[in-house]
Amino acid sequence: MKRLVLVIETVLILLVFWAAGRGEIYRFEDSAGVIHFSNVPTDPRYRPLYQEKRSHRQKTPILSVINRVARQYGVDPALVRAVVKAESNFNPDAVSYMGAQGLMQLMPQTAVSYDVQDPFDPEENITGGVRYLKRLLTLFNEEVSLAVAAYHAGENNVFKVGGIPPIVETQHYVKRVMKFYRRYGRV
Repeated sequence: MKRLVLVIETVLILLVFWAAGRGEIYRFEDSAGVIHFSNVPTDPRYRPLYQEKRSHRQKTPILSVINRVARQYGVDPALVRAVVKAESNFNPDAVSYMGAQGLMQLMPQTAVSYDVQDPFDPEENITGGVRYLKRLLTLFNEEVSLAVAAYHAGENNVFKVGGIPPIVETQHYVKRVMKFYRRYGRV
């Protein structure tokens, strides 16, 4: 009986999210066996409940959007392209295990900060990601490797150590982005 109530509650929750048009739904089960649902995953234990394929009716190819938006905000398009390659491999539907979404893998809080309504829309995601990257480049005096490290690990971690943080994932990420950046025409 208890299991049936749980199933009914779960279905009701899913219907509420679906009816509200909230998009992706995430879930995790805690150590007490309680299942948590969210449309904004704030805990790394959240995983997509299901992976919905979105239809992007975008007429402009991704590289054209990158070039236009990067120039609009004064960021080297080759750097934006390198970040997109490292973050999502140009997959607009990408979702990381931490909950980052879209081409530039924006965390939900970052997307909200940069007025991104649909992080899976290439135009919106790239615009939000480029604006964030521009802010980091300005913050770190155009030092690309520090801005890229901050994009991955957060600006406070970069400030704390005065350089690329000693986080293995971040160090690999910076090397990877810089490799793509050189490949795409800069550095």
